[in-house]
Amino acid sequence: QVQLVESGGGLVQAGGSLRLSCVGSGRSFRRYGMGWFRQAPEKEREFVAAIDWSGISTYYRDSVKGRFTLSRDNAKNTVYLRMNSLKPEDTAVYFCAARNGDYGVTTATRYDYWGQGTQVTVSS
Repeated sequence: QVQLVESGGGLVQAGGSLRLSCVGSGRSFRRYGMGWFRQAPEKEREFVAAIDWSGISTYYRDSVKGRFTLSRDNAKNTVYLRMNSLKPEDTAVYFCAARNGDYGVTTATRYDYWGQGTQVTVSS
């Protein structure tokens, strides 16, 4: 069982930056591939980025490549999503998720555990 808690969301102007954190409970956290998803109002939840258990391999959706960076610190049971050059279309609730299996999975239903989400709002 893994419990996930996100933080770091907020209101930022276009072009600004935020760093989201996701803290996981349990010693097994480091075994899990992690992903970030986001959901805007009246839209489906969409994949943003994923990282493997070691932190070596990452995978991003095209629209965030070069702007977002995903990393993890297994000693702190924490995953970080650094978001630069934010755009209004990045506005959404951001969720972190854990998967006991292959990393880089972009389908939400294939993740085993989810956090409660953190709101990111980018003003134009």
